Amino acid sequence: MYERMLDNVRRRIDLNPEEEAFFCSLLHRRTVRKRQFLLQEGDVCRYEYFVDSGCLRAYTIDAKGAEHVLQFAVEDWWIGDMNSFITQSPARLAIDALEDSEVLCMDKASWDLLFERVPKFERFFRILLQRAFITLQERVVSAMSDTAEERYRQFRERYPQLEQRVPQRQIASYLGITPESLSRIRKQRMK
Repeated sequence: MYERMLDNVRRRIDLNPEEEAFFCSLLHRRTVRKRQFLLQEGDVCRYEYFVDSGCLRAYTIDAKGAEHVLQFAVEDWWIGDMNSFITQSPARLAIDALEDSEVLCMDKASWDLLFERVPKFERFFRILLQRAFITLQERVVSAMSDTAEERYRQFRERYPQLEQRVPQRQIASYLGITPESLSRIRKQRMK
C-alpha cells in the first residue's frame, strides 16, 4: 500500500522496519478526481502530498485571471504550498488534479512528530527541499535568460513524461509563454 512512498524514502535514507511502520502510520490515502482541488488559494495548506498515482498541478491566478503554473507532480513526486504548510498561513497557491489521482497525505503535526521520533526524516526532507530549491532557482534563471524555445526544450528533456499528460495551455503557463507561442515552437520543431 505504501511501496512507492517507501521506495522514495529509501533512495535517500535508511530506515529500520519500526521506523517505516511509524512513518506509514502517519500517512493517510486520499483519492482525488480530475479537476478536484486539494488546496484553494487563501485556505491554509494542512498537508504535504505524495503522488502515488495521477498528475497534479500547483498554480496561482493573477489579478487579470491568468493562471501561472508553478509545479506539476506525477507519480513519486511531492506537492504542496510549503510556505502555507510551514507557517500555517493562507495559501498563495491552488492545487488540483489533472487526472484521477491517489495521494498520500501528511499533516503538519504528524510531520513535526516524525522529525522528533525519527530524526533521519529531517535529512530526507532537507534533501527534497534542497533539490526543489535548486530546480526553482534554475527555472527562475532560465525564465530571465533563455528563449522560449530553450525553455521548452529544457522542459521536454527534464520532464519527458509530462508532455503527453498535461494540456498544452498549462505547459505554456509553466514556461511563461502564450499557448500560441508554444504551438508555434512545437510546429517549428516538427519541421
